[in-house]
Amino acid sequence: MAHAPVWLTYGFTYLAAAVIAVPIARALGLGSIIGYLAAGIAIGPWGLGLVSNVQDILHFAEFGVVLMLFLVGLELQPSRLWSMRRPIFGLGTAQVLGCAALLWAAAWAWGLPWRVGLVGALGLALSSTAIALQVIAERNLMGTDSGQKAFSILLFQDVAAIPILALLPLLGVGGPAHAHGAQDLLPEALRIVGVVGAIVLGGRLLLRPLLRWIARSNTPEIFTAASLFLVVGIAMLMLSVGLSMALGAFLAGVLLADSEYRRELETDIEPFKGLLLGLFFIAVGMSIDFGVILRQPLTMLALVVGFLAAKAVVIWLLARVTGMPYQERPVFTLLLAQGGEFAFVVFQSAVSFRAIEAEMASLLIGAVALSMLLSPLLLVWLDRALLKRHATLKAEPQHADAMAEPQTAPVIIAGFGRYGQIVARMMLAQGVPATVLDHSVEMLEVAHTFGYRVFYGDATRVNLLRMAGAEHARILVVAVDAPEQSLKIVQLARKHFPQLEIVARARDVTHWHALRDLGVTHVQRELFESSLRTARTVLELSGVPAQEAQFLAERFRAHNIHLSDLMYEHHHDREAMIAVAKQGRRQLIEQMAKERQERMQAQEAARGDSA
Repeated sequence: MAHAPVWLTYGFTYLAAAVIAVPIARALGLGSIIGYLAAGIAIGPWGLGLVSNVQDILHFAEFGVVLMLFLVGLELQPSRLWSMRRPIFGLGTAQVLGCAALLWAAAWAWGLPWRVGLVGALGLALSSTAIALQVIAERNLMGTDSGQKAFSILLFQDVAAIPILALLPLLGVGGPAHAHGAQDLLPEALRIVGVVGAIVLGGRLLLRPLLRWIARSNTPEIFTAASLFLVVGIAMLMLSVGLSMALGAFLAGVLLADSEYRRELETDIEPFKGLLLGLFFIAVGMSIDFGVILRQPLTMLALVVGFLAAKAVVIWLLARVTGMPYQERPVFTLLLAQGGEFAFVVFQSAVSFRAIEAEMASLLIGAVALSMLLSPLLLVWLDRALLKRHATLKAEPQHADAMAEPQTAPVIIAGFGRYGQIVARMMLAQGVPATVLDHSVEMLEVAHTFGYRVFYGDATRVNLLRMAGAEHARILVVAVDAPEQSLKIVQLARKHFPQLEIVARARDVTHWHALRDLGVTHVQRELFESSLRTARTVLELSGVPAQEAQFLAERFRAHNIHLSDLMYEHHHDREAMIAVAKQGRRQLIEQMAKERQERMQAQEAARGDSA
């Protein structure tokens, strides 16, 4: 029996680990990054031992970070990047130098040689671009003050990597360090300037005509290949002069941000970026040397906690000095306090130049990897503990005075999201008083910005509903997002306030059935009406007369509502419900086909009479 090639075996292993670990992590509310890291630990040398060449995989997977920076650059026009020059060089310089100085002082107090302390401080001062930008994207923070400042600092760190690497030979003791003296720095600097200048000029003069010529071939796969060729070529060019591949890819993205091919490039590269970025996190998980941790557990614990705390102090102070909103400071601090993937390169290069010992490098690399593992976990803990506590302490008292007396509005709206806002605005426009409840601090801030009176609180609490006037109100609108929370509110209202007419929003058919089981008759599926209007518009654009399209949409609407009622009678018997659904759809198709034929015959008859 033939053996599978190594690349196929490893590919199967990585994909299997990711497919198993990531959905489990997301289901537990831990996020995809933790899933990838856990998958790497499981299949790595200290787990099942399915993969051994960790460093080779890590070098290859770093290309995911390169693609991510290229896509980020595509979203930043050169004018916008120029407007960010102050936070990039101002905040970035303050963060790197501030963290490095504090860490260097701590290393000196610990008794480490000044060279070792300086190398460690410079490496640990850097943060993980991959994790930080992934979290910023997942939380949609790029438009916030913290997201912009975090991105600026991360970008500066990529630039700062150049002088850090150039400094390592000067810190070495003997060996290869003597081969790279100060006299080599000027030619190296000129090479760097030349490469960056070539990328800028080439991007302005050559890239767009080249992409235009390739696009004319009308071959999508070749355009995809050209997109990857562009990023790979620039990465190789930057690497050849010792620069950050990610920085070069970012510059290329910025140069193409105003291009008419920007969206096409994003579409082509996005799938590769996601897969390679996931592989990068898996490789980081595999690279954690638990042997070092087991040999020196207390030292590792002190190192991880110490450098995270030191960086957190500096970053928090920067956030405070720059006037960042206090709600955004915790996430901003955690995103930048962790170690970064570039620290691996710094510490490995430092060993080759004999600036630090191999044992110390393993200890530092282990600390960085552990911080990258802990950072997403700390963010989850922050979401579940600190932010909720902060919301309880800050937001609830702010609105407690307004709720000190029971409200008297005839309508109560639970949930002020995209659905509840429309209902509330309609009531306000008609002069119908409504008491609106929402438990999201962010949503309350938005509501107050636009002048809405929204009370903070969880509508699943009976006391809050009573304070909101549920004993005397006529209507309760349940507009919350989560089906579980929606059902709980309905149960409480049915039990304690039976006079309320309940109008509820259903996320899907299963939620609709559950609400009907609780006796709610006024249930609206949240996307049903808008989907019908879209279908009607598509029919009109396809050539169907507007009046006929409206008739068909109303016909479908009536049939669908009738079919939903029939399905509800059998929703506890899945097979029977599916059979009813299939029969109903078949009847609709047959009935509409018959009606189309009758209309066509009537039109032909009318034309014959007129002739």
